[in-house]
Amino acid sequence: MSFRALTARFALMVALCLATSVPAMAKKSSYLQCVPFAREVSGIDIRGNAWTWWGQAEGRYERGNEPEVGSVMSFKKTGRNPFGHVAMVSAIVSDREVLLTHANWSYRGGIERNVRAIDVSPAGDWSQVKVWFAPTASMGTTVFPVNGFIYPNDDKDGPAFGQPLELAGRKVERPLLLASFMGKSSL
Repeated sequence: MSFRALTARFALMVALCLATSVPAMAKKSSYLQCVPFAREVSGIDIRGNAWTWWGQAEGRYERGNEPEVGSVMSFKKTGRNPFGHVAMVSAIVSDREVLLTHANWSYRGGIERNVRAIDVSPAGDWSQVKVWFAPTASMGTTVFPVNGFIYPNDDKDGPAFGQPLELAGRKVERPLLLASFMGKSSL
């Protein structure tokens, strides 16, 4: 292969890489994040990155380490999860298993309802969990550290659990992803 042909191929590859990466970076915030979704479904009015919710809730909302339906599980930030995560508890299955409703976990911008989260902390205090991850169709091996649960105020102004939502100008009656207890997706 001549130098000229090699240079042309290299230039084409660089152009293709730039064409696909620059728009993706520019659209970083154009997909649904966990924070606005959790705020909308729970009525807990906290803003900012998910990892800041636990501290911001102090003095504004009750916090604890017992899950309650409608409460928000606050994940700590880690190297693999640098912004933390927030997810609403949609059902309690047992003392060590809940179902979560959340966004931007298994799929970028996707909504998942009623996915399993299991307390794997040695003390059974919900400080460490495993969460269903749809791409692997399993709970996986990653253990996520959790701050605890933020409980909504009784006088919250948000929609009641199960009511239709409107996020970013679109109704979310039928989620982008609907994950069942076993992790199967359907619309």
